[in-house]
Amino acid sequence: MEKRCIAQECLKDTGFSYTLSLINGKYKMTILYTLMEFGVVRFNEMKKYIGEISYKTLSATLKELEADKLVHREEYPQIPPKVEYSLTERGKSLMPILDSMCEWGDQNRI
Repeated sequence: MEKRCIAQECLKDTGFSYTLSLINGKYKMTILYTLMEFGVVRFNEMKKYIGEISYKTLSATLKELEADKLVHREEYPQIPPKVEYSLTERGKSLMPILDSMCEWGDQNRI
């Protein structure tokens, strides 16, 4: 078995780096956690739950998560407009990782 040399490796080519690129951002994990806990969530409900996030940041972050196919956006043609967000199957596949992070946090909180 050949030894790997760190000088010949590149972190950006790893699965870790790709996963991190999808969830990296101040509120992405919080939004994913919210959808994991509550299922289908409307925009204003999410804003109230998260609290300190601006409408602009929430909207932009949801668009990024939707573009990465982690979040599904359902718009209903009615007045006033109704938009709901939920996890896609791809997004749901991240939930075991989020669960593990929650468990670790509960066990290691200082």
